[in-house]
Amino acid sequence: MLKAPRRGGKRNARQPRILIITPEITYLPNGMGNIANRLSAKAGGLADVSASLVSALFEMGADVHVAMPHYRQLFSIDITNLISEELRIYQRKLPHDRIHLAEDRIFYYRDAVYGNYESENPKLSLAFQREVINNIIPRVQPDLIHCNDWMTGLIPAYARRLGIPSLFTVHNIHTQLLELSRIEDFGIDAAGFWMNLYYTRPPSTYEATRENVPVDFLTSGIFASHFINTVSPSFLAEIVEGQHDFILPHIRHELANKFRAGCATGILNAPDSTYDPLTDRALRARYDARSHAEGKRKNKEHFQKQTGLEVNPKAPLFFWPSRLDPIQKGCQLLAEILEAAVKAHRSECLQVAIVARGPLSHEFGEIIRSRGLQKRVALRDFDENLHRLAFGASDFVMMPSLFEPCGLPQMIGAIYGSLPIARETGGLKDTVFMMDPEKSSGNGFPFKTYDSGGLWWGMERALDFFRLPEEVKAAEIKRVMEEGKKTFCHQATAAEYIKVYEKMLERPLLSMDLGKG
Repeated sequence: MLKAPRRGGKRNARQPRILIITPEITYLPNGMGNIANRLSAKAGGLADVSASLVSALFEMGADVHVAMPHYRQLFSIDITNLISEELRIYQRKLPHDRIHLAEDRIFYYRDAVYGNYESENPKLSLAFQREVINNIIPRVQPDLIHCNDWMTGLIPAYARRLGIPSLFTVHNIHTQLLELSRIEDFGIDAAGFWMNLYYTRPPSTYEATRENVPVDFLTSGIFASHFINTVSPSFLAEIVEGQHDFILPHIRHELANKFRAGCATGILNAPDSTYDPLTDRALRARYDARSHAEGKRKNKEHFQKQTGLEVNPKAPLFFWPSRLDPIQKGCQLLAEILEAAVKAHRSECLQVAIVARGPLSHEFGEIIRSRGLQKRVALRDFDENLHRLAFGASDFVMMPSLFEPCGLPQMIGAIYGSLPIARETGGLKDTVFMMDPEKSSGNGFPFKTYDSGGLWWGMERALDFFRLPEEVKAAEIKRVMEEGKKTFCHQATAAEYIKVYEKMLERPLLSMDLGKG
């Protein structure tokens, strides 16, 4: 059995070793391993958060390691076609490698991180966690383990058995239920830590529980970890206060227990560092806070031409950046007022651009066609470059979400000078504040009521701002962009995680005289 890392002797003279366990990551910094620049597998925001945290910690000089599945096909690694020298480099484990790949054929030939079938993702999760528990943790000997979402939900229970503190980050409120027998059939010997897991009903003995009482993966991660965090402070508070009916009672209960014990916090995500209008290659004209007026004008004209909108740089352009998901994102609120908003502001040539896909795509298409709004409303399927160009072209970003664990478009909008119109919920409440040009404060237009009237109110406040004298607008947008770039960045996010790590370890994470080691 693996023994917990020694807390005295030579290990105490070293920097604490952090193992971040994630099923997806956008990129890894050069220097972490012999093929770091090849390893990219993304399904959603978790990949960006993992990449930014690992990169920031590595650049700061922390002893950070990462564990992830070995997606050979996603990494564009075909070992049958590698020449001998490449194969030697590929197979060699360098002494300073910080990357630890979970090996299993189930990962090798995938073209996506997650599966489309209900039975597929549990198998991926179990294979990943088996390799982490049986091979990676014993090899790395971490001082602290950082897990992410239900795909890693069994590992905090194992870490608790070893006496290794673990942090569990809740990105999304999704879970999976499986019996101990199925978990153990995948090679995870859960008998040694079964009492640290969370079950759908109270367990009695191991034998009676093994076949008949399912384990809840997400709740196990919350229950067994030493500390948890959500991806915004307000979303955590909303869960604890019972504001969201879709969150299962037992998940809310365990999150509340951690919160009341002082073992929970909210840490805002940050957008990828490539979201910078000064360097973004998707823009027709790059710009910074000082040159935004001319840069955004050129981008707006180019975007209007590309999407068939009337070319008018003076038209207020509202951008919808999120999936057309009526359950969370509130796109039906826009559908309800789209025609009325465009017609009410015909003289100003109000325009709306949607660069997204989702269940309501067809409904928006019908509204545009049947009402003859093609010159005023653009609907385009999601495309990364067009999406980025829309941030650089638009004046406002719309995010009327019913709930939002964190949200990134409102942060990107601020960085690009596209001011967010957002409902006060979750991460939106923590990042969007009412513009007040007289006090030179705020960065957007938040509203409280979740209905089309609330969104309309927010759009009207945005138009009030749009009508201000150009010099006033320019000064405020410059301020918002400068503040956004400083606030919504990887370094700020990593600094918050470091605070949590140090609280859990009860010692500093970084030794300035050691550097990368």
